[in-house]
Amino acid sequence: MAENNFLDHITHPDAQQYAEEHTSPESDTLHRLDRWTHLKMPYPQMLSGHYQGKLLEFVSRLKKPHHILEIGSYVGYSTVCLSKGLDPKGTIHCIEANEEYEDIIKETLQKAGIADRTTLHIGDATSILPTIEGITFDLVFIDADKKNYLNYYETIVPMLDSEGLLLIDNVLWSGKVLYPQSAGDKETEVLKQLNDRVQTDPRVENILLTVRDGLMMCVKL
Repeated sequence: MAENNFLDHITHPDAQQYAEEHTSPESDTLHRLDRWTHLKMPYPQMLSGHYQGKLLEFVSRLKKPHHILEIGSYVGYSTVCLSKGLDPKGTIHCIEANEEYEDIIKETLQKAGIADRTTLHIGDATSILPTIEGITFDLVFIDADKKNYLNYYETIVPMLDSEGLLLIDNVLWSGKVLYPQSAGDKETEVLKQLNDRVQTDPRVENILLTVRDGLMMCVKL
């Protein structure tokens, strides 16, 4: 691949469609949220969507977390997926930077029946994270502003329980991390630094999955 020929698709579109057709369908609540988001919201591509959402759901069901942290909730689609395996007495902390999405997220949480177990924080995650005290998280999902990914990672790893899972979205960045000098943008530079940091961090084991735009999965040792 030429250095300036960044990827439109990590997986061949036909293979991706086949995979989605052979994945259990999303719930009616999530399906309606998906359709509404694509009709009404700016940047609907920010939605986790059916395929990745089902993976988040499966991870949560396998992990059965007591405490979940999400950075970047958008309309709450991924929040609902992550909640599927949550312990009945467990909690979710969501951080969303855009205050315009607050009412939408709250409505999503209500419809999904998880509002009473969810604390929604609106604002800058770098300021909010230090205020969340007395909790170690079993499951964390980062899908937010890419320029702060490395900061989020360094802050969150100490907040993870032993064997806690950290999932980080968009780590392939349309293939730009393969040729960061050609990409020439700050987001690519930070994502490349993050991937390299995770790979050499003795505190975690990791696997980079080619799901959608790349999903880094880390287990704290």
